Amino acid sequence: MRNYVQPGNTITLAAPYAVTSGDGMLVGSIFGVAAGTAAFGESVDTALTGVFDITKIGSQAWTVGAKVYWDNTNKRCTTVATDNTLIGVAVEAVAGGAGDLGGRVRLNGAF
Repeated sequence: MRNYVQPGNTITLAAPYAVTSGDGMLVGSIFGVAAGTAAFGESVDTALTGVFDITKIGSQAWTVGAKVYWDNTNKRCTTVATDNTLIGVAVEAVAGGAGDLGGRVRLNGAF
């Protein structure tokens, strides 16, 4: 195809805030994981698909297959849909202790 550009698993975006490699970031309706470090407005390669360990809200248990949302105000994942952006599903259960601050998420890559 003459109009094919790329697979789209990773794209370059302007960082909406300072990010480091592995940070989640939301640009409009596009959620991804930064592949490098970038200051606000700088270009950064961003993974849109795959499975990632991402910061989550503490004291919130996750079950396998639970919908995971991005809380852009606090820059972390949650299972609370209200005012947050759906980014994927949990692929491992996570305990709900205050110190359980990370979860494994399969990004949906749909937006």
